[in-house]
Amino acid sequence: MNKISLNTEGISDVTIVPNTFIDLYMPSANGAYVKVYLYLLRSFSTNNLEFTISSIADKLDNTEKDIIRALNYWEKQKLLKIERNTQKEITAISMINLNGSTSDIMPTDDTDTELDEIAVSIHTAEEPAIRQRYSQEKITELTSNDEIKWAMHIVEIYLERPLKPMDIQLILYLYEELHFSSELIMYLYEYCVSRNKKNPSYIEAVALTWAKEGIDTEEKAREATVVYNEHFNSVNKAFGLNRAPGQIERQYITKWVEVFSFSDDIITEACNRTILRTGKPDFKYADKILETWFKKDVKNMADIARLDEEFAKGKGNSKVTPIVKASNRFNQFPQRTYTAKDYAELERKLINKGL
Repeated sequence: MNKISLNTEGISDVTIVPNTFIDLYMPSANGAYVKVYLYLLRSFSTNNLEFTISSIADKLDNTEKDIIRALNYWEKQKLLKIERNTQKEITAISMINLNGSTSDIMPTDDTDTELDEIAVSIHTAEEPAIRQRYSQEKITELTSNDEIKWAMHIVEIYLERPLKPMDIQLILYLYEELHFSSELIMYLYEYCVSRNKKNPSYIEAVALTWAKEGIDTEEKAREATVVYNEHFNSVNKAFGLNRAPGQIERQYITKWVEVFSFSDDIITEACNRTILRTGKPDFKYADKILETWFKKDVKNMADIARLDEEFAKGKGNSKVTPIVKASNRFNQFPQRTYTAKDYAELERKLINKGL
């Protein structure tokens, strides 16, 4: 692993954490990412300004991939400048000075999908595109709009906390760039919070999916979410679950609906067969059934009945395989064949012996 040089202006015996980092960046960052950033700050206070990814990973008890992911995250947030060689390896890191005006320093909301495990279970898992950041002057101008004011007030109620700078940036992005109405913005937050998802990265991913699918009104959004809720309810009923599907389970359901394009009755049939064969709600087993049906071009219940019939016929026509006894030290010798005469002679000897 190549050594990485750190560049800073002077060396200090103390580690100073800028208030801007604490106020604007730390609240929305993954704890592991914060540890890496603080470790970098600490490293600048030493005389040895060289280290490797593996050395940081060992120090923080993380994997090298975790460290690289954290560095990439802070680079996106514009807190670091990273230099790389032709092999895409990190060769140098420069810290960005955060002591300037906070009005021009705003964290981006293209948060790493792993912060929330971005369980866009009914949406695509695309990482939100890098978008513009609104200046304080632009924020003041846009938030003077009564519609935006009301939407922000309702969003605060849904989130159960005051809006953070990243929340404001996202709301303005939805209004200005995605052209969401205030009603659609409010329903977006209502829907996400109802799924216990308050992370801006998740909310933005849902919004981008809606925009991609042409959902531009509250009515269309409600119709779309009702459809997906019906899919979840069908699976829950078939599996006998009295809870909301988990992240991986929702991803399975999404695959069955969006990739396989199966109707609820086909999905329910696979769930029923899963219960009969495994005795439990096994999403992985159901996925195997549905994947097989997908590969066999199943479109409806009649196609499933046809496959069942073909399977039954094939099973009925199969020949019985003769049983071959395994060889061992007791039957490795040639076996003798006895005739009726042999048995009669053996019986005579046994009778005479008894006399």
